[in-house]
Amino acid sequence: MAEGLIAGLVVFTLASFVGFEVINKVPPTLHTPLMSGSNAISGIAVLGAILISGQGSVTVTSILGTIAIALATINVVAGFLVTDRMLQMFKKKEVKA
Repeated sequence: MAEGLIAGLVVFTLASFVGFEVINKVPPTLHTPLMSGSNAISGIAVLGAILISGQGSVTVTSILGTIAIALATINVVAGFLVTDRMLQMFKKKEVKA
């Protein structure tokens, strides 16, 4: 079990560094599509958490699944709100008469 934990920590650490470098290199004009892509990934996380927590018995797994559902749902909703607000900046303003 310790080997699996160490391997998981190594993968997490490497993924954190790679993710930081990738996100850091994204130009500002691509942030909105990147935000939409991350919302899609969070939506997949919501579906997975629903499957895990909906098994019927109350265990640590179902409690963690419920917490994951709440957090991923907040992330999806907030991400879409931010994306919508950014897209509103590019719409033409109406001329008042």
